[in-house]
This record gives sequence, structure tokens and C-alpha cells, in this order.
Amino acid sequence: MIQTIVISTIIILGGIAGYLERSLSSNGAIAAVIVGAAVYFGFGIKGLLLLGLFFITSSLWSKYKSSAKKDIEEKLAKGATRDWGQVAANGGSAALISIIYYFQQDLVWLIGFIVCLASSNSDTWASEIGTLSKRKPLYIRTFKPIEKGTSGAVSLLGTTAAIFGSMLIAFAGAWLFDLQLFHVFIIFLFGFLGNVIDTLFGAYYQQVYICNKCGIETEKKVHCQTAAKRIKGYHLVDNDMVNFLSGSIAALLAMIVIYFVTI
Repeated sequence: MIQTIVISTIIILGGIAGYLERSLSSNGAIAAVIVGAAVYFGFGIKGLLLLGLFFITSSLWSKYKSSAKKDIEEKLAKGATRDWGQVAANGGSAALISIIYYFQQDLVWLIGFIVCLASSNSDTWASEIGTLSKRKPLYIRTFKPIEKGTSGAVSLLGTTAAIFGSMLIAFAGAWLFDLQLFHVFIIFLFGFLGNVIDTLFGAYYQQVYICNKCGIETEKKVHCQTAAKRIKGYHLVDNDMVNFLSGSIAALLAMIVIYFVTI
């Protein structure tokens, strides 16, 4: 009972700290507390440590050389301060799996949980580090250079960052939950695959707008204080939806592999 009170207090203080550090908006902080509580409910302190590793490293990379990313943020739907949608997109599947795991403690769900975080970490590292590349990224639909910050663009630096982002969560998860080397490989592989799926969805399905005033192509529905015109993608498929789907699909595929390997 005392441990639960202490951990709950730490989760709440973590949300407040994220808000004060401007890593989270007010509703983002509330969402982060809910996700943290769900993860603790299912996976205990070990799950919280893994979630914290993702959040802390991702936030640090978001803040790193933030001044150099200001122009790019004009193209992105949201900046370095995460709101509830971004928190749900990156942690919602992990939170849901945590609740399921509480009632059915099977290895399949554990792997799915870690893959969700590995995918989110891989994608965040790719985005935050990749934009610092000195060269323009390549658009995967044409394999031609395109402006930084464009959904569906890839770079050598960003891809390398995505690999290490997934690898970090895979090894940390294996250490915390005493998993085998095979499980590390599966988590790493599908965590990185989540980033690849995110890139594909971003290139082919994510909505893109054009500002009627300045003419910039952006993910923002409102730019220069006026409604922007959608020129590409599907109405409901925004950046948050892409992040949620890519992580969920990667986790589901990993769980299917683990299920058939262990039966």
C-alpha cells in the first residue's frame, strides 16, 4: 500500500516536471500520468523505468539544438511540447497492453509492450536527430531530395538514430524483464519496423496542408492564423494517428511471431 502511494506520487510529480520543463502541455501531463499509472498497474516499477527511459531520452533529443529546428517546426503539426494526443499516440497502446497483462500475464503481451516503446523511441529519435543532418533527406516515394521535416523522408543520420533508439529499448527491456537474446532481436527488429511503417504511412497516407498566406506545405491545419488547405492524405490520418498505428501494428506483428514460436 505504501509503495503504491509512493509510486503514484512519483508518477504525478513526473507529469508536473514534464509540464514545468515544457516537455508536456497541461493536458499532455495529465495523459502522461494516466499512461504511467496504467503501465505501473500492469508491469510495476520495471515497466515504469522502461517508460521513463523512452520519455526522458526522447525529450532530451527534442530539446537538443532546438534553435536549429525552429524552421522545421513550421512544417510539423506539433512542436517539442507534447500534448495529450502525442502522449496517447506514443503511449496509448503500451498502456492498453499493460492493463491486459495485469489479467493475463503472458510473454506475448510483455513483448508487445516493449515493442510499442521501442517503436515510439525509434521514430522519435529518427525525427529529432535526423532533422540535424547536413544533407537533405530523400523522399521514399521518389527517392529524390526533399525539405527536412517532410513526412515520408529518410536520411542516413535519421535511420541510424532509429536503429539505436529501438536497440536501447530492446536491451533495457531485456535486462529489466530477464529476457532471452532472441527476444531482444525480435523487439529491436519490430521496434525499428514500427519506424519504417511510420515513414510509409507518412509518405502515402498522412494529410498535408498548404498555407493560403505564405504558401508553405505543413502538417498544421491552421497556419498564419488562417485555415490551411489539405492537398494530400486522408482526413483522419494525422501525425498522431500515424504514430499510433505504426507502433500498434509493429507490436501486433511481434506478438504474432512470439505466439507461434512459443506454442
